[in-house]
Amino acid sequence: MRLSAMGDVAMTVPVLRAFVNQHPQVKITIISRPFFKPFFKGIPNLSFFAFDEKERHKGFLGLLRLFQDLKALEIDAFADLHNVLRSKIIRNLFALSGKKTASVDKGRAEKKALTQPENKDFQQLPTMFERHMKVFEQLGFTIDLSQPEFPEKAVLSPEILTVIGANHQKLIGIAPFAQYDSKVYPLDLMQEVINKLALDTTNTILLFGGGKKEIEILDSLSVSKENVINMAGKIKFQQELQLISNLDVMLSMDSGNAHIAAMLGVKVITLWGATHPYAGFSPFNQPIENALVSDRNLFPKLPTSVYGNKKVAGYEDAMRTITVDAILKAL
Repeated sequence: MRLSAMGDVAMTVPVLRAFVNQHPQVKITIISRPFFKPFFKGIPNLSFFAFDEKERHKGFLGLLRLFQDLKALEIDAFADLHNVLRSKIIRNLFALSGKKTASVDKGRAEKKALTQPENKDFQQLPTMFERHMKVFEQLGFTIDLSQPEFPEKAVLSPEILTVIGANHQKLIGIAPFAQYDSKVYPLDLMQEVINKLALDTTNTILLFGGGKKEIEILDSLSVSKENVINMAGKIKFQQELQLISNLDVMLSMDSGNAHIAAMLGVKVITLWGATHPYAGFSPFNQPIENALVSDRNLFPKLPTSVYGNKKVAGYEDAMRTITVDAILKAL
């Protein structure tokens, strides 16, 4: 099973948890970058195979080595949940060696119809979780996601408690960034959200992000507020997952942090700009009312893209139609 980007990987976790619970006789091997190994910690009958993209598995010859490495594990079937060039090569090699394979249908035509500016086919598309389930159905395994199970809240380590304090009552996570600007809520409005949340001293607001520029912005959002803490760069990724599992709620853009919180069973409020939950990327097990979308009456071309990577003139302020009060009410 070949996986790549953070959100993509996180979205597989609830499906895999359900799979191992409902098919305990089956052993799963996940193939992904080493960074993502903590996502799968504690899932029974699941082992992690680290894809070494820089050395051993680099380039076409590296993919042949990867196939040989996986073949040695005596794999019976290959589920491609990513369906990109690398995973297709491995999948085809398994198929040629007589193994059963299946791949995810990303629904590109449906997504194009949803995001085209004119004659838009505006309807809910299958979620990525439903698409992943179909891959396993092709291999002969049904999965029921109606009663999902989540890991226990992690015990917070002394290092984490040193940063957030031991006397917190309500933990609210905020991840204000996304890969593309068209999916980022305006920072002046996000500052208002944070300021109003911080007035309640029972709230501890934790800000998530990474990279020098994001850390500087998070510092400015948290300045002079005792109960607003910038977590970026303070703890390791594994500890960040432990902390997120303890949140009462996560406020996130359409981004990887939303999916990480959801896979850990945390309630998630998502804000949507150029993208829309109808494309199938809503966080797992979250009601549709937790997804706050920009006003399509004022901006009828929304969603303008599946991933937020297309800029549309005049749509820069679409997310300003999501009010601060609406966000506070949802939280």
